[in-house]
Amino acid sequence: MKLVLEVSGLRVERGRTAILRGLDWRIAPGEHWVILGANGCGKTTLLKALTGFLSPTSGDFAVLGRRYGEDDWRELRMHLGIVTSAFAASVPPSEIALDTVISGKYAQLDLWHAGTRADRVAARRHLRLAGLTRLVDREWAYLSQGERQRVLIARALMARPRLLILDEPCAGLDPVARAKFLVFLDKLARQRGAPSLVLVTHHVEEITPAFSHTLILKSGQVIAAGPRATTLTSKNLSAAFGAPLRLTKQGDRLALR
Repeated sequence: MKLVLEVSGLRVERGRTAILRGLDWRIAPGEHWVILGANGCGKTTLLKALTGFLSPTSGDFAVLGRRYGEDDWRELRMHLGIVTSAFAASVPPSEIALDTVISGKYAQLDLWHAGTRADRVAARRHLRLAGLTRLVDREWAYLSQGERQRVLIARALMARPRLLILDEPCAGLDPVARAKFLVFLDKLARQRGAPSLVLVTHHVEEITPAFSHTLILKSGQVIAAGPRATTLTSKNLSAAFGAPLRLTKQGDRLALR
């Protein structure tokens, strides 16, 4: 079985600072992961390395069996989905949702490629799955923050990725919009043929039942990595955030006290 992601001994240094310190991580098909950790633990650096925007100091990693340094990461990046608030500023205010979604197939922001009829059909399908059928022709400037996040996920799915990275997608959402977005995310994870999802967050409240595994970081090192039942614990979270914390569960809802 080919791993979706394989990271071995990944180390990133900048100047005299070690940001990642020999990180090991594996994602198998069908697994959905959450990355947790305090500010400065290395989450953003890890994502930049995996998407080819930052060169590691040492170590080895492969996505879909293709190794960094041996394959063209610019081409491979088109098969990775990433949703980050950093993209929002690059979408033209007048661009309609349909075009923003189509842009994902061509790894563009500010779509200049005309696209094909098949592209438009696929984009409409992804918008429908995101619950945004009525907003196909809505301009970016007039979408809410929650709607924009769904459009960006639909955009990422246009490239039919095997791995979809969600970098704090709930940031800026009000409580109702966040709840609706998390329901959508949970449904996406459960769809047949869905990519492996990686959710980066500070908040255990955002971890829905569909997420099966957790990677917990502190100071660039792995505190725990593996099935959620054994890694998402009060002890590990207390160590990660440097404070005595108690993880509680009510139904499917998690909370930290």
